[in-house]
Amino acid sequence: MIARLLYTLLALVMLPWALLHLLLRSRRQPEYLEHVGERFGCFPATPGSPDAPVIWLHAVSVGETRAAEPLVAALHEQFPDHRLLFTHMTPTGRAASLALFADTVERIYLPYDLPWAMRRFLRHYRPRLGLILETELWPNLLAACHAEGIPVLLVNARLSARSAARYGSFPALTWDALHHLTAIGAQSVADAGRFAALGAEAVTVTGNMKFDCAPPPAQHALAEVFRARIGARPCWLAASTREGEEALILEAWQKVHGGDPKVVQSKYNAGADDTAANPLLILVPRHPQRFDEVVRLIEAHGLKLQRRSDELPVAADTRVWLGDSMGEMFAWYGAADLAFIGGSLKDYGSQNLIEACAMGTPVLIGRSTFNFAGAAGAALECGAARAVADADDLVRQVLALLPDATARQRMGQAGRTFTSVHAGATARTLELITRAGR
Repeated sequence: MIARLLYTLLALVMLPWALLHLLLRSRRQPEYLEHVGERFGCFPATPGSPDAPVIWLHAVSVGETRAAEPLVAALHEQFPDHRLLFTHMTPTGRAASLALFADTVERIYLPYDLPWAMRRFLRHYRPRLGLILETELWPNLLAACHAEGIPVLLVNARLSARSAARYGSFPALTWDALHHLTAIGAQSVADAGRFAALGAEAVTVTGNMKFDCAPPPAQHALAEVFRARIGARPCWLAASTREGEEALILEAWQKVHGGDPKVVQSKYNAGADDTAANPLLILVPRHPQRFDEVVRLIEAHGLKLQRRSDELPVAADTRVWLGDSMGEMFAWYGAADLAFIGGSLKDYGSQNLIEACAMGTPVLIGRSTFNFAGAAGAALECGAARAVADADDLVRQVLALLPDATARQRMGQAGRTFTSVHAGATARTLELITRAGR
């Protein structure tokens, strides 16, 4: 196909940039220079039982990997004699699969989308079935799977309006990729409609598996540890913040909380109690390679800082507690009195608000929610979440909600109900997989 040939030529031209990209990213995250051969189709010897059939799951980074957790459990139960192979594109995604699944799955980087690299990948691991999480349409990969007779499903699939427009700019290439998929399990009716408009045919609405990610008991226990370190102070969480958002949040927080805690009382009438007037901001950036950068931002705003990695109780005069850890988001939600969802203050499309709702944590969310449009809209409608216009409005709503236990309890219960009502996507996805594998 001409469109795919032109795409392959462009991919070849971009290879030097890809290598430069790895080098530049390694300055912040050295893991980008590990396992580089895998990105070109050079793989380690196959561990375990090489004759066991393989189910392959592609999860580009952390969010997709964590969303796969209930599906992995279901696949282990349904196909106990199969090996599960994860492919990733980022070191953080790879680290997340190691933390979540340990040695119960194998993990490698997916090669760059070059025909010979994809053929080497498929012939080395010989997967019986491929499952791509959320939205990753690699034309050469899907064409190679089709040529090898390997069914591939796009599961937990989502497609925002802007992503649909981007794919629609290359109609022939997109149509070709979609028609090499065996089936699509979409998160919502809106997602299914956008896939269909691009030419997809076998589309089923299965729901969002992130609603099936139950908070592990260990995370509840860690939440109690965090809460003990905080003490009686009210606290709010800025979760999974993205570049540019921390500066806005810190500036707004500094306006009311940069010096004497009692300034909060004078500006926002938080009440007469000293503890209530001394709320703590817990700041957890989305990407670990930015932890030190965010430390410098906090210090530049003159706010007293502690790091979670110090393993110390939070001092009374600490204004910001930095969550410099990975894989502990459920615990952070459990420890906080309310949470702002990062990625929504600037135009990143929001991070996952479902985990906070599952923990019964009241949610505040900005205007940019295209990555979780359906979930965000439903959470706002049922009262589990409230919208904020900007960073100043965020801080105003935080300081209004922290002393209002009744409102927070109502929002938290709405969140738990919201997540339970939307559960069940994993079972529907497994049914779709079973039908495709016959």
